Amino acid sequence: MTTKPSKTTSAGFRLPDPPRRELDEVTAFDYLYGPGMTEYLAIHFGNRETILVKADRWIIAAPDDNRAETRRPDLLIAFGVNPQKYEENNGYISSEQGKPPDFVLEVASESTAESDTGAKRHDYAALGIPEYWRFDHTGEYHQNRLAGDRLVDGRYEPIFTEGAGEGIDQGYSDALNLYIRWDHGQLVFIDPDTNAPILTYEDQQARADSAEERVRQLEEENRRLRGQ
Repeated sequence: MTTKPSKTTSAGFRLPDPPRRELDEVTAFDYLYGPGMTEYLAIHFGNRETILVKADRWIIAAPDDNRAETRRPDLLIAFGVNPQKYEENNGYISSEQGKPPDFVLEVASESTAESDTGAKRHDYAALGIPEYWRFDHTGEYHQNRLAGDRLVDGRYEPIFTEGAGEGIDQGYSDALNLYIRWDHGQLVFIDPDTNAPILTYEDQQARADSAEERVRQLEEENRRLRGQ
């Protein structure tokens, strides 16, 4: 899609709002936003003052970028950046942030499959994004269920992926220090330190409830001992 940055207030350039996606492009909702995966990633990385976990806004190299095609990935992650500037610019401008994003991911749909594996791969490499991943719940649109590329000397080279059990494909992201999995058609991010999925709200609540119950048990035990 074609877009050009537009000037706004003294804050600098503000990118236009992306157009509505086609109906078949909303697969990203089913595998990222709906399950809360973007929020879980933000919680996992912490420090929201310098880390971006965002989606579906434009990325350009600089305000005077004259490329006709700009991209808006289904998932963008950047470390050591200014989230407020991202909001002011209504998107990611590498020259404003001092670096390109560290990671982008596209979720397959029938209408975007060819672009995901072709033009977007070229454009994300040109933007200097260290890693570009593709997730295809069907395994048919991209011809792979899970694929990743790592930038080496300005060109993308495939990241090794392998089966990690029946119905599971997996690859390691250096950019995120996480394993990315296609798990029976679902997108899962695995913490290598625990070999378990990153924590969800439910996990955190369960941990809090468990800790609270343990404190209650200790208090009851102390009261019993004092009463002896």
